[in-house]
Amino acid sequence: MIATKLTDLLGIQYPIFQGAMAWISDGELAAAVSNAGGIGIIAGGNAPTSWVREQIARARELTDKPFGVNVALFSHYVDEVADLLTADPVAVITTGAGNAGKYIARWNEAGTKVIPVVASVALARRMEKEGVAAIIAEGGESGGHIGELNTMALVPQVVDAVDIPVLAAGGIGDGRGVAAAFMLGAEGVQMGTRFLVAAECNVHPNYKQKILAAKDRETITTGKRLGHPVRCLKTPFSRDLAAKEQDQSVSAEELERLGVGALRKAAIEGDLEQGCFMSGEIAGLITREQSAAEIVTELFCEAEALLTGRAQELVRA
Repeated sequence: MIATKLTDLLGIQYPIFQGAMAWISDGELAAAVSNAGGIGIIAGGNAPTSWVREQIARARELTDKPFGVNVALFSHYVDEVADLLTADPVAVITTGAGNAGKYIARWNEAGTKVIPVVASVALARRMEKEGVAAIIAEGGESGGHIGELNTMALVPQVVDAVDIPVLAAGGIGDGRGVAAAFMLGAEGVQMGTRFLVAAECNVHPNYKQKILAAKDRETITTGKRLGHPVRCLKTPFSRDLAAKEQDQSVSAEELERLGVGALRKAAIEGDLEQGCFMSGEIAGLITREQSAAEIVTELFCEAEALLTGRAQELVRA
């Protein structure tokens, strides 16, 4: 059995977080992952506070295990959600797309473990000084909003820079990725794309089929010109958006408008033409739908076998 500083910190069986996916990661998926022994995360995204409150209640109906909420710092509702999570704390808060410094002290006082997603050493150090419990170092292989460094380069540098536990994210989809993360010094992993095809994931069936059919070079990154790159599957929408980014006659404002609502069209409506199907590069490894419990158990059985067996193969007397 794999036990780390993260499992000790949170009292969980497996050191894995389910990544927060806006319009997708609801209370049902979060509860399923928590019941499987990890930490399920409800994605606040840009959803209204009432939706976040409903999903927290739903998760509590389905599990007595710890779970978390992701706060998207760009959200129009971020202050309201921050207040909700102060008054009605959950076990874990992850944050993304910005600096959560203004909220950390009060979340800590409420008894919540604050664990931000970072894409650089500088932000990891700053968050440690602010008093967070751990760090998620996310490489550019991830789906959705991404940074510039890849996981292999980012994780060990963050591990060396801070004294709190680090989770690796980006490009992790099976036991090999989990084992590699531990070798880089991580105390756990965060994984999103593979949970898209969990039986308990309520994303549109078209989204699941796109992930299951994906090949190794199936993703594309858009939004670099706007300063917030996003990794998603290649579709008519994403190819058109990428082409328009190269066309200087198309303004930044027009590019921003083109992306509004595209993720919802994919996740809720299953729109294959105009939807933005966010996905990590690891999608090509995902070939079947499983329950969250099957996914988590398989990941760590594979990782444990690899960590013990491979070490014996490589290290000889």
